[in-house]
Amino acid sequence: MIATCGSAVLPLARALVQERAEPLLLFVEGAAGEGKSHLLQEAADLAEAAETLCLWWRCGTGGGPSPEDEHRRTQVLWLVEDVHRADEEELRRLRRVLEVLEPGSAAAVTYRPEELPLPGLPLGGPSMAYPSRMTVLRHRLAPWNEERVRQAAVQALGEDWTPEALRRLYERTGGVPRVVVDLLAALRERRPAFTGTAAEVEAAGTPARLAELVLSRTYALSPADRPVVWAAAVLGRPAGRDELTIVSGLGTAKGNTALLRALEGAALAELGEDRYGFAVPLEVPVVRASIPGPVRQDLHGRAAGVLSRGQPVAWDAVAGHRRAAGDSRRWLQAVEKAAESAAAASRHQHAVTLLEQTLATPGLPPQARARLAPLLARSAVTGLRSDQTVEVLTQIVRDSSLPSSVRGELRLDLGLMLGNQTGQYAEGWQALETAAAELSEVRPDLAARAMAALSSPYWPGDCVDVHRRWLRNAMAAADASGDDATRTAVLANRVTLATHCAEPDAWELVKRLPRETTDPACARQAARGLCNAADAAVWLGLHARAEDLLAEGRDLSARSGAPYIEHNALGAQLLQAWWTGQWPGLAKRCEDFVTATADMPRIASDAYIVRGLLALAQGDWEEAASWLSQRGTSGTNSLPVPLAATAAGALIRLALARQELESAAEQARAAWAVVAGKGVWSWAAELAPWAVEALTRAGDSATAHAMVRDFARGLDRGDAPAVRAALVWSRAVLAETGAPAREERDGLLRAVELYQEAAAAYASLPRPYAQALAAEGAARCVLAAHSEVGPGPVAEGADSWAPTGPACSRTSVLSAVTELESCAQRFTDLGAVWDAARTRALLRTRQPARKGRPPGRPSHADELSPREAEVAQLAASGLTNREIAVTLHLSPRTVEQHIARAMRKTGALSRRGLASRPGGGSSDGEGPLVRQEQPG
Repeated sequence: MIATCGSAVLPLARALVQERAEPLLLFVEGAAGEGKSHLLQEAADLAEAAETLCLWWRCGTGGGPSPEDEHRRTQVLWLVEDVHRADEEELRRLRRVLEVLEPGSAAAVTYRPEELPLPGLPLGGPSMAYPSRMTVLRHRLAPWNEERVRQAAVQALGEDWTPEALRRLYERTGGVPRVVVDLLAALRERRPAFTGTAAEVEAAGTPARLAELVLSRTYALSPADRPVVWAAAVLGRPAGRDELTIVSGLGTAKGNTALLRALEGAALAELGEDRYGFAVPLEVPVVRASIPGPVRQDLHGRAAGVLSRGQPVAWDAVAGHRRAAGDSRRWLQAVEKAAESAAAASRHQHAVTLLEQTLATPGLPPQARARLAPLLARSAVTGLRSDQTVEVLTQIVRDSSLPSSVRGELRLDLGLMLGNQTGQYAEGWQALETAAAELSEVRPDLAARAMAALSSPYWPGDCVDVHRRWLRNAMAAADASGDDATRTAVLANRVTLATHCAEPDAWELVKRLPRETTDPACARQAARGLCNAADAAVWLGLHARAEDLLAEGRDLSARSGAPYIEHNALGAQLLQAWWTGQWPGLAKRCEDFVTATADMPRIASDAYIVRGLLALAQGDWEEAASWLSQRGTSGTNSLPVPLAATAAGALIRLALARQELESAAEQARAAWAVVAGKGVWSWAAELAPWAVEALTRAGDSATAHAMVRDFARGLDRGDAPAVRAALVWSRAVLAETGAPAREERDGLLRAVELYQEAAAAYASLPRPYAQALAAEGAARCVLAAHSEVGPGPVAEGADSWAPTGPACSRTSVLSAVTELESCAQRFTDLGAVWDAARTRALLRTRQPARKGRPPGRPSHADELSPREAEVAQLAASGLTNREIAVTLHLSPRTVEQHIARAMRKTGALSRRGLASRPGGGSSDGEGPLVRQEQPG
């Protein structure tokens, strides 16, 4: 089925159901493929339902109705198809039939308006003598809108369409129903199977039915008139009469005549005021391919001349026509102007695509490569990365025939791309060092940019003192250059280093970034500085400041045309949401970001890490490990240092949960060496507590003490509340797990104080997940320090749960139990399934009995008990029986029994199936899961 034309056939329906209704004549006009035949079939179905005689008349077939049918006077529905094909004799017969329609009878007459011999007169001339009581209506069919095309596409090939593919389907078919259906049929039959991309829509070509129609119309014209249709095909867009006559080469008089005949024969259509072309864009390549080669070259040459005189000049179109015309010299000139124009308009990806295609052309003259390659490099660094750009630039910088200044400029941008966008840090660093040397004499401004890039602390490897030395060199070179954009670029790097190192004057430097500049180059560098400062604020725990800087940086990035910088800010927003507890929908945001930046794995690193951290908190340990290793695209060693440290901390925590103590300790030593070697201590915050725990539990308390000591010495007096909270947390872990056996109780009591201090610090940021973890640690230490104290009533007036002496031990224990209940609820509210289960398991070891509870085990019949639901949640999230047993302090055999009962009660066919069953929880991480019965 192509279309639903119900509104058009309603008048016919009324005429057929009323025996004495006035006769009705309905004209239905529509271009080829717009659904006229379908409408007539709907009308025939109506006639059958109304038990009315239905007579078909298909014009131009040489047949038609019999004389007997023509003189019928009974109630009848005439369906007249393709009246534009009728000759004069057939039109006279049709007029006679329509002039004598009886009451209760009707006729529907369809035609293509563009093919009528007399425009606007479907029944020809002279005009028909309509009976006075006849109702005459006209209905104009129209192409489908974009939404209707989308519905047809989904119905034919399913939901797996990208938005760009649907848009291209609509644009290329013009929404003409028959063309849409034919193109969808071609896509359905393609091999390999259609996957829903725009490239596949482009490659599908023109449906055979449409190709035959447009070629038959074109070659129905005389050879003298065809060039105007060819000109429209070469231009490939709606064009004015003067453009068509010039490009066709026919001249004004002949061109005007040819255009009129092309319109009369429907080879071309009028698409607007003084705009002519093809009604369906898919017709263009068919006609263009039919033009003889030499003629086509001449047409392209004239098209380039016409377009180059326009205002503004569409240089990319001019370039395409110059190349098709075989004019290589002027093609390259047009490419250069097109790239410059696109970059000036912040359409960097368009410039990159155009230049990549050009520079990949074999035999390109060296001087042309020297002009075009720097344009490609500048646009690629500012825009989003293309793998082909890296390959092209890598080849070009090896060309010894290029001037050294050009090679140095290319090497600078290649180094930036290798480091910032592809994660090839060693190669990028080497390229930047070489560029700084090549450019120092000839281009001090670009040399300063290379030195400034080498001052970025994100690079793995060299320590922060090396970056500071490069920054001093960059500042001197920038001052010597006298270039404002270069000074701003170096200031942005100075801001980056100062904020991440929490230097006291860091935020004063941020204020110096020129936000109101009218220079796009300066604005892009200022946007980079703002976004990097926002990123630092997120890591430091200055979340309100980060929010403001992110908004300001993203806005300036968008206004100055810097999509790479804007995408980096989006990554920082994901980290901000993770730490501040804005978890609902965060997993999907991360996955969408990874999908949107599939060809830029480094720019998506924030999303990978946050998604892995969510999976770990939710107990989906296999998923956590996969996301934290960038889904196998790379290891943590190739990540920027702060993300590598964060991923390492999470993986160490995972190893500890699995009781893999030696592996956890080894990971801790390796990750700490990277952070300590870099010397940016704010990046140790997400690693230190877990590294300290791994080492102390593995028996290496000496190294753990050294870690905490170095961490404390590395922190300066800058504003870094999250980092200082992490230091306190690390000291708490050391006190809890690193004290000698004879000092164990004293260590636990000291740990309580430190955990409480850390929890209070995280609460003020706020970082609710870290706060709950620290509070859980404090309560855990209280219970461990007073393990000999049983439950009992809370002392009257007790409001503190810090253990201060034997007399208040019972009060402290009960207060710790209350705090654990609160932590379990906070974990549940966040969606941290694993943490909630672990906390409740600890609670059960010191849980006072409920008042009034009857003796014996409660009966849950066919409903999950609280323990079964808890085990089911963890099983559904992917934990093994052993891992669940470790988390909940159960035996693997008990876990196995709980899972078997849960599957029987819920009807789940697998462990994963428990996630979608009542009482079985959920593993999507989008908010609280099954809320467990709270311990009394």
